[in-house]
Amino acid sequence: MSCCRRLLLAAALTTLAALPASAQVSGNPFAVSAGAGLVNFDTRDAIKNAPEFNVSGGWRWSDFLSFEASYLGADSKLATPAESKHRWSLASFDGLWTLRDPAERATPYILTGVGLGRSQYDPSGFVRGGAFSAGFGFRFNLPTNQRTYVRLQARDVMFREPDAMVFSSHVALTASLEWVLHGRVKDQDHDGVRNWLDKCPNTPLGAKVDANGCPLDTDGDGVYDGLDKCPDTPRGCKVDATGCSIDSDGDGVCDGLDQCPNTPKGAKVDAKGCPIDSDGDGVFDGLDQCPNTPKGCKVDSVGCPLDSDGDGVCDGLDQCPNTPKGLKVDANGCPIEVSERETELLDTGTIRLQGIEFDTGKATIKAESDSLLDDVAKILQQYPALTLEIGGHTDNRGAKARNMVLSEARAKAVLAYLVQKFPTLDASHFTVVGYGPTVPVAPNTSELGRAKNRRVEFKVTNAEALRTEREKRHFLRKDEGAPADSTKH
Repeated sequence: MSCCRRLLLAAALTTLAALPASAQVSGNPFAVSAGAGLVNFDTRDAIKNAPEFNVSGGWRWSDFLSFEASYLGADSKLATPAESKHRWSLASFDGLWTLRDPAERATPYILTGVGLGRSQYDPSGFVRGGAFSAGFGFRFNLPTNQRTYVRLQARDVMFREPDAMVFSSHVALTASLEWVLHGRVKDQDHDGVRNWLDKCPNTPLGAKVDANGCPLDTDGDGVYDGLDKCPDTPRGCKVDATGCSIDSDGDGVCDGLDQCPNTPKGAKVDAKGCPIDSDGDGVFDGLDQCPNTPKGCKVDSVGCPLDSDGDGVCDGLDQCPNTPKGLKVDANGCPIEVSERETELLDTGTIRLQGIEFDTGKATIKAESDSLLDDVAKILQQYPALTLEIGGHTDNRGAKARNMVLSEARAKAVLAYLVQKFPTLDASHFTVVGYGPTVPVAPNTSELGRAKNRRVEFKVTNAEALRTEREKRHFLRKDEGAPADSTKH
């Protein structure tokens, strides 16, 4: 008897270890079973072991306790020379104490019960009385149906046979088929695939799954269908927790596909997320308020051309960036209307100023000479590459040595006036020389001649630069209009 018990227990534990813990029917179902087996009678009662049949019906009260009514019966013979017939049966009310979630595919349990036993001897003698039983069993689900189980059970029934002084111990070994009614198929992750078929039993609630219970991710963004609020995210896009693409720089191209992830807000971009600059001025489309700027123009922060001298030709294309206000210019931004003094400078390399008034015997410039010097300064501003000598000249009246000193002082006064009033003029491009009466341009024999000799001359000292500037200028021909304004769009 003890050998049978050990074998049954070993078989049960081996099978339990081999089966996966996949849930079947949960809740409070009813169960009915029918089966057959063997009764191993207590040897003290001289009854031969015999086949038995059994039926039962029960209800699962909780995950760990079920109540069951069962009946089992066996026809045997006495172990006597006459081998008289013997009939034995048990009607019992049992409690099944489940050692594992009863909704699992494989579940062991402990049985305790109380009932009525009956033992009948041929021809007419019988006894009946209370019987107590204890045992263990094991039930596991058939893979074809989650509501059908095979049930193996060993029950030790304590019953006092006729004329016996003590209770006998009869062991009933049974194998049954069990059918579970009502209850619900257990699906721990609520994905619609019962646990024992579910290959992904921990699917997040709400995710759509395939036939194996594994979550679907149609757009491959790492957020499952059913939880993905943006189910058609392009491949490669980074997404947030809801499956919607992230666009850190707000340019309409998602992170992960955006090859220029730090595009300024408002800039237009191409399919790769990189800013477009159609006119090549360094200010992106969408931010560029002047989107058709000519190539080469310098622009401000909003992409509009700069025109420092206001001549209609933008900085960067303007080859004469310091044109005085109001002059007509050619397509290169160089004046096509030039003053007489500018023509003099370009043709001869010299501007000769007569009529600059100084206080008598001093180097102080009188106010009436300011406009004359201003006109010269405006011309010189257009030619920042030139270097010039400012030469002071006097007539021959007075001591020569004094005139030499005075002419130099007056040349210095002219330079000081120019660089103070016109700071764009570079003082390092100028030298001053006092010539006194040594370089007359007219005889000093008359007042007119002496007036011509009292002068200030601006003489170019780098002739090559003058030649370059002369070649830039295109003088306005008769009836020729000024070029179009390159700063307009």
